[in-house]
Amino acid sequence: QVQLVESGGESVQPGASLRLSCAVSGLTFETFSLGWFRQAPEKEREFVAGISVSGGRLDYGAFVKGRFTIARDNAKTTVSLQMNNLEPDDTAVYYCAARQPPSPWTESISRVPAQWPYWGQGTQVTVSS
Repeated sequence: QVQLVESGGESVQPGASLRLSCAVSGLTFETFSLGWFRQAPEKEREFVAGISVSGGRLDYGAFVKGRFTIARDNAKTTVSLQMNNLEPDDTAVYYCAARQPPSPWTESISRVPAQWPYWGQGTQVTVSS
């Protein structure tokens, strides 16, 4: 019933920009925090970006360095990841995820993949010259 479907991944050159989108259905969207994770071959899944239930808190992985922006659209029940100045090390499968934080920590954002119960299938981003 719960579905998260990513789109927008493709092969680009270093320095390019890319926007990923994730369509969410089957849950009460406005009560969930949303996140993006990525996983490269032979590496652990890592936190990329997260946005809180209200949209008032945005967290990013240290490697982002101001290059990415996460946003949610409650009307469309989507979450996006705008990525600028992409680097070869950004090459990975990117996953969107949803998590309902427990009260009273509703505005929290988890960086731990195991704490996110709902996941999309992933979309491949390749950055190479």
